[in-house]
This record gives sequence, structure tokens and C-alpha cells, in this order.
Amino acid sequence: MTTLWDTTGSAVVKELAAQRRTGGAVLSGVALTLVVVADESRVAEAEEAATHAAAAHPSRILVVVRRQLDAPMPRLDAEVLIGGRLGPGEAIVMRMYGRLGLHAESVVLPLLAADAPVVAWWHAAPPDRLSTDALAVFAHRRITDSSIAPDPLAALRTRAADYAPGDTDLAWTRSTAWRSILASTVDAVSGRRGEPVVVRGAQIAGDAANPTAQLLAGWIANRCGCPVAVEEGGRRPDSSGVDSVTLQLDQDEEVHIRADRRNGAVISQPYRPDAIAPLPDRPLGDLLSEELRRLDRDEPYSEALEAANGVTGLSDRSPEREHVWFDPAEGNGASGRKRAAAKSPDA
Repeated sequence: MTTLWDTTGSAVVKELAAQRRTGGAVLSGVALTLVVVADESRVAEAEEAATHAAAAHPSRILVVVRRQLDAPMPRLDAEVLIGGRLGPGEAIVMRMYGRLGLHAESVVLPLLAADAPVVAWWHAAPPDRLSTDALAVFAHRRITDSSIAPDPLAALRTRAADYAPGDTDLAWTRSTAWRSILASTVDAVSGRRGEPVVVRGAQIAGDAANPTAQLLAGWIANRCGCPVAVEEGGRRPDSSGVDSVTLQLDQDEEVHIRADRRNGAVISQPYRPDAIAPLPDRPLGDLLSEELRRLDRDEPYSEALEAANGVTGLSDRSPEREHVWFDPAEGNGASGRKRAAAKSPDA
């Protein structure tokens, strides 16, 4: 590892090339470039998750930490690592001070791995409009996390208003285990009957203010075409915010799935004994790794986001984002925004 204090983007590029030569490292088999935007308080957590994800998806990891945007002089401190604490690949951690943080792309763009797709992940509160951050504009996939926002449900509504194909959210990823259990349980009932099951209604008990619970409700409503209620209930002490899901089926049958801290999920269905399915509280690295498996648009997420927020037409939006310059020093009005030429690649 080499630490460069008060440096430049050109010096970082040269140091990376020098380390690659002296260490004998060869950049081969890189699946993507992972650009991580993190708050200083969350850098260690973001690095651990990115390292875990890069083990399954070989990546060049670029960590961007914007600090003290009001500092009088711009400054860049960088750590260049090959085979260090961020795994066997190449990684660069950049702390940007002053107005350099508003132009992070000027340092990041020369560091992208050639011909590799770019995924941007915000382990911080993302901007209300991703197009105001150039790091989002040139990324093929954009990963946010509504759960860490001060108001998670407001953040979920913002993600719907600002959605473009290629966006996804880790609050959605946290619902994967629940969705798998629900789908397999309904399939099992269909197999027993020998005909498709009609879901006439559903209730989710848990934390109604958790975006994962709301997205799970949106997914059920979209897939089953039935009303779904999210009610405050016995809160499961994990990040999903879901304690139980009850499905009302046709033929006066009911399926009930309840989270159990010791055993996972307890599945109760008609004419069968209770069954247990694994329902782990997955670490952040697992969630990120799941999202890196696909680089195309996530249509199930957009459909769930539509149903959860009562909007339509998200998947019909253009996958391209045109960069809108935003200067926080000039406020939120039109004077703080102007369009730039950069556009995002097709998602």
C-alpha cells in the first residue's frame, strides 16, 4: 500500500501503474469497476463489503470519500493498494476535500478499468437526483440504500421519482429470502392442488416504516394483483423489518410465514405440517455481491417500486441520465443547476 498526501489524479494513476509493474500484478479477468461513495463514518464498513463482493466478482475498487466540501482549498489524499486489505485486486481509496468533491469524476474517470462496466454504490445518503452526481451518470448500474436515510420511506419515494432503468436499492435486496420462500410456498400449494393458486389478499406484520417491508408488499401486490397491508407487529430484530407474511388464498385457505430467530422461517400451510426454511440476516457484503451478479435493468425492482409508491411507467423511462451540475453552495434552486454534456451508458 502506498499513501499519497495532497496529491493529484495524475499521480494516483502513475502510482497504480508503478505498483502493478513492481508487484508483477496483471489486470486480467476484471468483471467490473466498483465505485463506492461512502461517508467517512462508514468507510470501514463499505470497504469490508466491497472486498467480500469482489471475491465473487473480480473488480477494481474505487472508494470515494467526500470530506469538508467547504474547505478553502481542494485536496486529494489517496491510498493505492494491490493485494492489500481490500483483497487481491486493485483498489484505491480517495478522500477529497473542498470543491474537488464536487468534481470527483475528474479523478475517478482515468482510473476506470478499460472495457469493464461500471457499478456505482452509495453507502451514504445519495443525492435526491442521481443525475447531479457525475459518478451516477457514467455508471451502468446504480445501487443505493434507502434504509440508511434519515427518513427511509421518504427516500423510497425519492428513488421512485428519480428512477431510471439500471437503478436498484439494497432495501430491495434484503427482501430476496422472503420472496424466495413465498414463491416456493405458493408453488407447493399449487402442486398439491394440481392447479394454479389465486392469492386474494396479504398482510405483512413488522416495521411499516422499513422500506424492505414496503417493497415486499409492492412485489406481492404486483405479482398477485391483490391488496397488501403492511401493519405494525412483532418486529423481527434484523434489517428486513418483516416479522410475518400471511397470504389469503382461494378455496378459503391461508399460508402464514413467520420469522423465527432460532430456526429461520416457520411455514404454515393447509394440510401439511409446519416446515422451516432458512431466513438469514445477510451481511452487507452478501447483499452487494447479489446486486453485482446482474448488470441489466432490474425489472422486478421497478415493478415493486411502482406498486409501493403508487406510480407507473418506471420501466419505460430512458436508461440514460444527463448530468445536471449542482452546486450546494448556491442552494437548491435553478441557479444551482445547469446541464452538462455527459450522459450515462445504456443500462
